[in-house]
Amino acid sequence: MTSTDVTKEAEDSGPGGYAAARLRLLTEGTRSGPPRRAALAELTDDWLSGLFTAAAGELRGVSLIAVGGYGRGELSPRSDLDLLLLHDGSDDKAVAALADRLWYPVWDLGIALDHSLRTPAQARKTAGEDLKVHLGLLDARHLAGDLGLTAGLRTSVLADWRNQAPKRLPELRELCAERAERQGELQYLLEPDLKEARGGLRDATALRAVAASWLADAPREGLAEARRRLLDVRDALHLTTGRATDRLALQEQDQVAAELGLLDADALLRQVYEAARVISYAGDVTWREVGRVLRSRAVRPRLRAVLSGGRARGGGKPAPERTPLAEGVVEQDGEVVLARTARPERDPVLPLRAAAAAAQAGLPLSLHAVRRLAATARPLPAPWPAEAREQLVTLLGSGRPTVQVWEALEAEGLITRLLPDWERVRCRPQRNAVHLWTVDRHLIETAVRAAGFTRRVHRPDLLLVAALLHDIGKGWPGDHSVAGETIARDVAARIGFDRADATVLATLVRHHLLLIETATRRDLDDPATVRAVAEAVGTEHTLELLHALTEADALATGPAAWSSWRGSLVADLVKRVSAVLAGDPLEEPEAAAPTAEQERLALEAFRTGGPVLALRAQTEPPADPEPERGEGAGPEPLGVELLIAVPDQAGVLPAVAGVLAMHRLTVRTAELRSLPLPDGVEGSVLLLDWRVAAEYGSLPQAARLRADLVRALDGTLDIAGRLAERDAAYPRRRGVEPPPPRVTVAPAASRLATVIEVRAQDAPGLLFRLGRALEAAGVRVRSAHASTLGSNAVDAFYVTRGGSAPLPGEEAASVARALEESLRA
Repeated sequence: MTSTDVTKEAEDSGPGGYAAARLRLLTEGTRSGPPRRAALAELTDDWLSGLFTAAAGELRGVSLIAVGGYGRGELSPRSDLDLLLLHDGSDDKAVAALADRLWYPVWDLGIALDHSLRTPAQARKTAGEDLKVHLGLLDARHLAGDLGLTAGLRTSVLADWRNQAPKRLPELRELCAERAERQGELQYLLEPDLKEARGGLRDATALRAVAASWLADAPREGLAEARRRLLDVRDALHLTTGRATDRLALQEQDQVAAELGLLDADALLRQVYEAARVISYAGDVTWREVGRVLRSRAVRPRLRAVLSGGRARGGGKPAPERTPLAEGVVEQDGEVVLARTARPERDPVLPLRAAAAAAQAGLPLSLHAVRRLAATARPLPAPWPAEAREQLVTLLGSGRPTVQVWEALEAEGLITRLLPDWERVRCRPQRNAVHLWTVDRHLIETAVRAAGFTRRVHRPDLLLVAALLHDIGKGWPGDHSVAGETIARDVAARIGFDRADATVLATLVRHHLLLIETATRRDLDDPATVRAVAEAVGTEHTLELLHALTEADALATGPAAWSSWRGSLVADLVKRVSAVLAGDPLEEPEAAAPTAEQERLALEAFRTGGPVLALRAQTEPPADPEPERGEGAGPEPLGVELLIAVPDQAGVLPAVAGVLAMHRLTVRTAELRSLPLPDGVEGSVLLLDWRVAAEYGSLPQAARLRADLVRALDGTLDIAGRLAERDAAYPRRRGVEPPPPRVTVAPAASRLATVIEVRAQDAPGLLFRLGRALEAAGVRVRSAHASTLGSNAVDAFYVTRGGSAPLPGEEAASVARALEESLRA
């Protein structure tokens, strides 16, 4: 039966005919989705128009209008009818009688009705007082009666909406936020409300209202399809339950999935989550744009010109302020965008660099930037260059801001392009009441939690990547830990970790449940229990990482997954396993013999009595000392190796670190050791072997670095003052709040010196501050080993007091406290 046949049946048979035609339309099975909704709306339109015509007779100045969801033609099987009877006020009694003849047939059929009776002035007044009424009128659609009356109301309501947008849109945004707080996020709920939850149909309607204001518009790609998918699910829910409900209850999901022709309830939820994610992301982008437009309107043009430092060339509109964040990445108007000189097609690391910079600054990535990166960025080679791996670690270690940046990359398909294995866990539901999130969001939440534990571990980069991958096997059949072990090893190799690190990551993923399950389900007094865990973990460093991962995983799961009791059990197990793994103290490794170049620099420094330096390009994987590189051949350079030889004296470490910070050089790795002079020459030379890279632009010349280092060593260069002036001129923006620094004394780490370990947020001048604090403590740095893992600095200083013996225990603890206080100041 065609829609014309159904409509004719309804017209011929009155309300009973409409009911029969409606039932036939909903059960015939030949139509579903938008065609069925459109046919149902058309059928209802014709029925109500017939009722109106028969009841109105000669009455003029009245029109029947569909508003809200019915006005949009989105009638689900159990949707209510939103109707407005509009009149000119000339005959209130006749209009009231007409309303009775319209409403009662609807009620008689058991159809829910939301109705109102108003003049145009009353409708506009009510809309001005009630935001929900105004939203419903934006979708007003004429059904019957005076078309001019309807058109006039539509015109005036739209004009009011656009004129009042600066006031009404903030109200609408607050309404959406309050609803999200009550209902939660549709893309993560096991029993979601398809209409009211964040990312649901209400939010999609709100985006239509924003577009109608002409103030901003939502990203259109995928939005209509996401809305259609949620409406299809609601239709199926109404048909299977026979109720007007928007909540997708667990016990009804299999039936709804079958109605939609889907494999199972998990496939259903995944479709719902994907649609909700599109709508939520579109909302985030749209509301940011609304805020930006409203802020710009609130500031007078002349004041904007003053605040932005003047007008653009030619006396036109003031140029927006652009603050550099990283190579090819700037901040503009509260968002992270690509620099004008950025070339994504030539810079495959740019997507990760932009994402890391945005997360570290606590700012969103602009929609335009993400889409440009998705459209033009070159794929990363396999294995990834080291910079890409470091930027990924920095992104993961940025805490809460990581979430919105990751979602932006996800929305444009960049995540699965970077990590193809991500597709299997994307939007995958977890049917466990303990879990708050889908699998993919749980992995990101675990990384967010792990970012707070990076001071507890020697390798924060491995902790963060393990957090990202620990449940990656849930997209495969069988034990997800076993499947995840293989995937993690492959991913680790692809993103550039060496074999040893890949093995650690695979072990962490394979055993990420080992500690919590053993601690809560086994007898810890049984030696076999502890021995089994020790054999599975293998090393103390792996155990340290696994302990932090276990807590991060549990905290990211939900409040029921972690407690002080569980934490104490796990800590007890870790302590016992650590004792087994420690065994006899390890012999301190012998220092590597100096190279010919290092000996040459040391002799030159001794002969001249001043610093000598050499710069050499470095690549990953390590290349020959003097590689011959053709254009475009071989691995990309990671930075520059800086070799410095200085006659042994106090203050070398802070002097070198301060000079590098002054020249905006990022220290990626650093080693300092004392090098005895050969051939019986008395004395020693300090040798510093550091890898550095310029924050912006090119590296300074070696001659300039040496000149500043000479001045720093003789005290004529005020490094602290220079750095303080720069910080004052460019105050650090409020972004991600890093975890506090942590300084500890490594127990029994060396027979010849005390090892002080520092874990802190990497920042310009960090090594300079540490070096000064060590100098102030009166200890001598025998050797230093510094590395930057993502945004985390992990430094170890071998210190003595005069000779070659470790510091007494209390003195070592005092030095550690002094260093930590200097970093917190």
